[in-house]
Amino acid sequence: MKKMIGYWIKHLDELFEGTLDGTLGAEGVSRREWQVLNVLAAGDDPSAQLTPFSGVDDARESLAARGWADGAGLTEEGRRAHTALAEQVGRIRRRAAEGVSREEYATTIDVLRRMAANLEAA
Repeated sequence: MKKMIGYWIKHLDELFEGTLDGTLGAEGVSRREWQVLNVLAAGDDPSAQLTPFSGVDDARESLAARGWADGAGLTEEGRRAHTALAEQVGRIRRRAAEGVSREEYATTIDVLRRMAANLEAA
């Protein structure tokens, strides 16, 4: 039986979760903390960028408690941590995208975005 898109989306998310948990967990960072750290490093607002995810405020508080973030964004220590973690996360992303062209990746993102918009409008 062919597996449908929902299966592959869920399966890929679980694989990312497990792989990232192993890599980030060794550094004492959760996936959500990484996402908030990464959004702050880009100068964006985590609350706006990570709307569908729970735990954003807790992750932001955790980063502040580590001295990695403050009200204005990342601290110098936070920027150093982001750089080190970004290298590790980049390796995972590159491994996941092996054999996938930039065009295929862009098309996949566009298709998923349109499917989500279709269901949100329903």
